[in-house]
Amino acid sequence: MFFAVPRIWERFHSRVALAVADATLLQRLAYRWAIGTGEKRAASRLGGGVPSLWIPLWYALAQLLVLRNIRRELGLDRVRIACAGAAPISPDLLRWYLALGIDILELYGQTECAGLATAMPALAIRLGTVGLPLPYAELSLSAEGEILLRGEHVFEGYWNDPAKTAETIRDGWLHTGDLGALDASGYVRVTDRLKDVIITAGGKNVTPSEIENELKFSPYIADAMVIGDRRKFLSCLVMIDHETVEKWAQDHDVPYTNFTSLTRTAEVRDLIDKEIGRANAKFARVESIRAFRLIEQKLEAEDPELTPTMKLRRRYVSEKYRDLIESMYYGA
Repeated sequence: MFFAVPRIWERFHSRVALAVADATLLQRLAYRWAIGTGEKRAASRLGGGVPSLWIPLWYALAQLLVLRNIRRELGLDRVRIACAGAAPISPDLLRWYLALGIDILELYGQTECAGLATAMPALAIRLGTVGLPLPYAELSLSAEGEILLRGEHVFEGYWNDPAKTAETIRDGWLHTGDLGALDASGYVRVTDRLKDVIITAGGKNVTPSEIENELKFSPYIADAMVIGDRRKFLSCLVMIDHETVEKWAQDHDVPYTNFTSLTRTAEVRDLIDKEIGRANAKFARVESIRAFRLIEQKLEAEDPELTPTMKLRRRYVSEKYRDLIESMYYGA
């Protein structure tokens, strides 16, 4: 069994993208055929239909020749149960792992509910959701769409902080602070943190995590933070993936001396601009990123900009990079 936060699963994907870019023509063709075959199988599984006779046969051949070797190189060839949690993860990334032969099951919970509240059924995966409530977890939605939890797994309160406890537990329900939805089958979809939902100057509600997840599916983007609350349009701060962007720059003869100079090259900015354009194509115009800036500092796990799960701290980053953010709106 292997559990990891989304950043780790994203790093594995980036490693494969890096290896494929450096492979021979025959190896690249073999990878595209194998992963394409896996995607067809994944589509039939997710759609609930019965695959044609040829898909399992071709997929078995793809596993034998290509896919199992990729899993072995990643150290994941013996994984039987794979899980992700603690932060949102891109459905496209999960679909890629399904094609590779690894079913990543999303989990959802908080420290305040002793860990898990929902889990994805292994035989009934539904991308874009975090599965079904566990037997001991009673789940409901408030009028605002906030996820509420009740049960013996919910904590009694914060240590020596009755005011915070009363704010968090009301009428026996734990108010998670997460915005969510339930489908007809009872699957839970976590949209975003309530406090992170963006309301544009035009009054449109935008959930930044969906856009950020799409951006992070790019092997060249390690993390992204969408901005736009009370603004006329959305913008974004981007943290590049150092390893993959550095390799891309070397392959394209882009001169640079260090991480900062790498982020300042016109070629790298154009590369990220294309990746943002790819993501924009999947969203409505009001949800499109119209300006971006690259974070020029290489961030490590111990830096205050990052959470323990390697996500950008929205409030801290918004304050530290205030001038950089304002530069995207100045004169707009």
